This record gives sequence, structure tokens and C-alpha cells, in this order.
Amino acid sequence: MTAAATPAGTPDPAGTRTPTDSPDSPAPGAPVAVVTGASSGIGAATARQLAEAGHHVVLTARRKDRVEALAAELTAAGHRATAYALDVTDRPAVDTFAASLERCDVLVNNAGGALGADPVATGDPADWRQMYEVNVIGTLNMTQALLPALTASGAGTVVVVSSTAGHSTYEGGAGYVAAKNGARVLAETLRLEILGTPVRVIEIAPGMVKTDEFATTRFRGDTEKAAKVYAGVPDPLSADDVADTIAWAVTRPAHVNIDLLVVRPRAQASNTKVHREP
Repeated sequence: MTAAATPAGTPDPAGTRTPTDSPDSPAPGAPVAVVTGASSGIGAATARQLAEAGHHVVLTARRKDRVEALAAELTAAGHRATAYALDVTDRPAVDTFAASLERCDVLVNNAGGALGADPVATGDPADWRQMYEVNVIGTLNMTQALLPALTASGAGTVVVVSSTAGHSTYEGGAGYVAAKNGARVLAETLRLEILGTPVRVIEIAPGMVKTDEFATTRFRGDTEKAAKVYAGVPDPLSADDVADTIAWAVTRPAHVNIDLLVVRPRAQASNTKVHREP
């Protein structure tokens, strides 16, 4: 251990927690699942479902208060959870985090997001750069740092939460499409390169998912624009729907690898064809 852990829900100025030396440490043999972007949306829902499936979940995100609140919620429900404030684009911080874990069985690379919906001709390079840093470099940082522990577990799982955007483009989405395509290719290439090791690589590619923050963040707090994304769409996916597919893929027998799972709502046939009701 590189630092003493702090029970979930209590102040931890250093942002350092571990799932193995705190009062809420996992039972012997309990699998440890690290979930990035666990402060809201798909990440938080995935943490809840993996905790219910028997994992000790390590919740990471930049918003420390959010992951601590979720860890406290899960602990109160009888599950095992640890909060750790972490920016996945900060490689030294990621390395420190990885060194603090005594084991890691599952890594869910969920941290990501979209910024803007401008055409290529006028898109802001800063937005493109930020999306690439979080969606691709963040995934790379976490995967590189935790791959030794995942391998040592004897049955490790790397999950990359990409998007249908990474498989098919659409107008106004080139920056996000490029970033998610990068995440998709990272997963595909990693699977080829580590063949023969006890680690599987799973890609989950969600389509239209209505969460509290994704579209609002994309349009920089413009709730009217965000609402139009889902206007008239009957039953877009929820964060729980996607988390259910992630938990299902993770909990298959170790020899079963779900290479790619694309999940869309029934109302969406492609990124550019969506059924909307009046």
C-alpha cells in the first residue's frame, strides 16, 4: 500500500482510498471492480449493479463529493465500495491510484463525454482535444496502469464503454466520433495484443442514452438544446439499461468474452435514423 485508506464517506484530502485496508475492505476472494466516471450516469449505475453482483467497487471520478456519496449509499445497503477522487487524464495520479490497489479484477473505462455539435469547418480544436484526452488517453492511462494487476488476478476484465458514435459518424459529431472511434480501436487492438493472457477485453457501445448530464454537458448547460436531443423519442435508453449490459458481460464465465455489444433503444435504428412521436 502507498497510503492508508479512509472509510467511505469521510474526508480524505489526499483523495487516496484503497479497497483492501479500510473497514469496508472486501471479503477474501471478493473481486474488485474499478469504475471510472462513477459520479453519475452510466458509471454510477454500473457501480451499483456490480456491487449487487458481489464486487467490491472502487468508484473514481473528479467529483469527490459525488463518489463519496455513492460509496456511502452502497455501504449502507450492505455492499462494499470505496471512493477515490481521480482525473483519468492525469497520468501521475493514475499511477499513484494503481499502486494503492492490492488487486484489481475488473476495470470499467467509462469516463468520457462529448463537447459541442459543430461541423468540422468550425469545430473548436480545444473541444476535440479535450474529448480525445478523456475518452482515449484516459482509457489508455487506466488500462496501462491496471493491466499488470488485471493479469495477476488470473481472470481480469477490461471494459471500454465506447459509443455507437465510434462505429458510424453523423453530422455535427466528428470530434466525438473521432474520440469514440479511438476508444473502439484501443479495445480491438488490446484484445489482439494480449491474446493468451488471462484478461478479456469487452467493448460496450451504447446508442441514445438519456442521462441527467450527457447532453447538457455537450451543449454547455443549455437545457433547451439538450432536451431536443430526446424530444419525441419513446423510451430512450437509461443509464441502468446500459449498466445492465455491462454487468451481464462482466459476470459471464471467465472464458466467455463479449467482444462487442451494441445497445440501442428500439426507437433508434442508427445514429441518424430515430423514431420520434409528435
